[in-house]
Amino acid sequence: MIAIVKSAFLSHPHSVNESYMQHMAFALRFAVTLLLAALAALVHAILPFLFEKTASRMIAGMYARTQNRGS
Repeated sequence: MIAIVKSAFLSHPHSVNESYMQHMAFALRFAVTLLLAALAALVHAILPFLFEKTASRMIAGMYARTQNRGS
């Protein structure tokens, strides 16, 4: 049973060559960036002259950071 739980927590981080803590830090930074992009998009929806390209630029940066992980 312990081996199953350990595998569940470690198989994905190891597949991208990270420890559990490294993967958690990456995922948390990713989540914060997504929240900030969402806030920028929300402000832009109300005030379209603000943050015109902020959310799309942030998402493009996130995409670029994830493309070669684990290869």
